[in-house]
Amino acid sequence: MKIHLSRGSGLVSMLLLFVASAFAADHPHDVFVMTSTNDATGNSVVVFKLNPATATLTLKTMLPTGGNGGATGNAGAVQFADGYGAVVNYGSNTVSRISRDGDTVSVAGSIALAPSCIQPVSVALKDSHAFIVGSNCAESHSWPQGTLEGSVVPLTDSSSAQIVVGESWAAVTQTSGSVLQLPLSSGIGLAGSSSSVTLPSDANNTPLGAAFWGNILGFNPAHSADSFALVHPDGQVIPILGPQPAFPSNAPCWLAKGPGNIWYSGNSPGLAISIFFTDGQGGTFYKSVSLPGTPTDVAVSRDNKWLAVIYVASDGSGARVSVFSIDHYGDLVLAATSAPIGVTSFSGVAISE
Repeated sequence: MKIHLSRGSGLVSMLLLFVASAFAADHPHDVFVMTSTNDATGNSVVVFKLNPATATLTLKTMLPTGGNGGATGNAGAVQFADGYGAVVNYGSNTVSRISRDGDTVSVAGSIALAPSCIQPVSVALKDSHAFIVGSNCAESHSWPQGTLEGSVVPLTDSSSAQIVVGESWAAVTQTSGSVLQLPLSSGIGLAGSSSSVTLPSDANNTPLGAAFWGNILGFNPAHSADSFALVHPDGQVIPILGPQPAFPSNAPCWLAKGPGNIWYSGNSPGLAISIFFTDGQGGTFYKSVSLPGTPTDVAVSRDNKWLAVIYVASDGSGARVSVFSIDHYGDLVLAATSAPIGVTSFSGVAISE
């Protein structure tokens, strides 16, 4: 009898464990969308909660970063990965850490830029490193500890828009007309040097948003007729025609890599998200999905299920966030839009699952 009860208890325990596991699988962490107010007198992280069942995006919290914003013409001001995020404080020469524990989000201190480096505009998180670019330097830090590592890369052009990181190199877009290659040093971030990619005349006007697909860079030369381009590690550039008519009617500016061979770009004057398809040697513009305002950054969740876009609403209500679900074909379906919260414009956007 005792042996029988023991076996029964074991079966009950296994059943309870199975039920708990199934419940956890069906009830993952809430999906949060994070952005920043970019206020020059006191920056804050803004956290929205996505409620797909009710098609709502509700304000969860606003957290002062302890620094000042003020960056313009940039992308990647907010990033999030594996429990920690980062937001740039342009006016304070710092980057603040964002920590998520379950469904609780907090600001967990700040990282100072290297001596003489100023005005961070963009951050990228890759493995155990944080890569930061500002007005005059690019640098890397251990993450999330924040210790400066590798070599600081000086920049002679103060027009940096975004830093992104691939497998063997990082890239910095500069709105003055350049894309910089920054080699990586194994385990310690940036190797300390940079070189300029030679851009063709039809894809060199105002590089802004950027993203990597493995070790291939995609970026938006926003005011060019070919407003999307691929860059290989050897410097080969492949321009791709964007939506027509080109700038000033359309200008894909802010870029996120989607599932498979899909890229999503915030098209500011076109009031849309423009979708591109590529392989490693070329691509094509597919279509644009309309927005009720001017987009200023986009992000795709790590599971490729959601796309978030921040924009300034055309109706004058200020900054908004919209989240789209991404279907099996890469098409976008509006899931939810935030209500106005009294902020004129947001800077940077990231998704935490």
